[in-house]
Amino acid sequence: MTTVPEIDLTDPELLHDPASVYGRAREQAPVARLIAPGFGTMWAVTRHAEARAMLADPRFGNSAASYQRPDVPEHCRPYLRTMQEMDGPEHQRLRRLSAPAFTARRAADVRPVVVRIVDRLLDDVADRLQDGPVDLLEHFAGPLPMEVICALVGVPETDRPAWLAHGRAVAAGNGPAFATAIPAIVDGARAAAPHVAAMFGDGLTEQELITLVWHLVLAGQTPTNLIANAVATLLEDPSRAALLRAEPHLLPGAVEELTRWCGPQLLTIPRYVQSPTDLAGVTIRPDEPVTVTIVAVNRDPRVFPDPDRLDLRSTSAGAHLGYAHGPHFCLGAPLARVQTEVALGALLTRFPDLALSAAGALAGVAARRVPDPGTWRLAALPVVSG
Repeated sequence: MTTVPEIDLTDPELLHDPASVYGRAREQAPVARLIAPGFGTMWAVTRHAEARAMLADPRFGNSAASYQRPDVPEHCRPYLRTMQEMDGPEHQRLRRLSAPAFTARRAADVRPVVVRIVDRLLDDVADRLQDGPVDLLEHFAGPLPMEVICALVGVPETDRPAWLAHGRAVAAGNGPAFATAIPAIVDGARAAAPHVAAMFGDGLTEQELITLVWHLVLAGQTPTNLIANAVATLLEDPSRAALLRAEPHLLPGAVEELTRWCGPQLLTIPRYVQSPTDLAGVTIRPDEPVTVTIVAVNRDPRVFPDPDRLDLRSTSAGAHLGYAHGPHFCLGAPLARVQTEVALGALLTRFPDLALSAAGALAGVAARRVPDPGTWRLAALPVVSG
């Protein structure tokens, strides 16, 4: 009988240092029980091998129960059901039709677009730095993914400020602004549907195209938070930033290592089984959600040597599960990688004296974390230069 550790998702230690709390659970057992007051319990896989197996196992599927539905107008609801909720032939069809737009080769083709957007955003950052500290989350990491999405789906320049505002609301999570942003995004995606159709080719209905745009906007929070976490991590120890400035060829591997070490997603989207199923010695029942503690599996010593140390020269970081695994491996991973690599490279090159502001030094960065048991993210990232 497996002894299952229990983790309270409201525990202040978890919110402050999830890697340690989830890591202790990992060394106790391959499965833990997460307790969320008011929301019941959830099973969590804590070890790398078991997590890969579960994420690739068709018995563990996503469904509408995996998501909380915001209160939105009736006409928006069909567009909220993305591929993430689907399994089997329906998921395979949509994945097959949309995947060509998200290959590594396609992401490389988009790289010049990302470079132009990054350079423009950094022009604005440079101007602002002349007057004092600048919040890189607000003025750089936050708008970058939405700017890229707008460029990809053909949103007119005049409409992009509104889309950026909607993107900030989505990245902030649940709340009135989040619910208000959804109808605006759906309406904007409907107007952009012809351009989106050209991007994805034939085979998708208008509803599916609009849903894909919503999915892109929703997923945009991942590169936003990854870039912010990575910048904070590099600036907390200036030798890290100095290494990447001196050896920029390390950047692609460093992005993988930073994703492993300070990736924003702490938990995967919950999955469900259709009948009682064994998972590492624990019986999972149909009404019980199952997740993966990404922060724990990405520091599993069974896979990663010296896993609690950030090694920007690492050659093993590619085994991380920061983008999940199996049929629901993140389609946008290549694009997120390109955005993060371009953003970090340009930022470090352009601002050789960049540092956390006095308020954003190491203790300040920890204090600016949003208390979210599912996402490791910052509320602000103030920096100075010179």
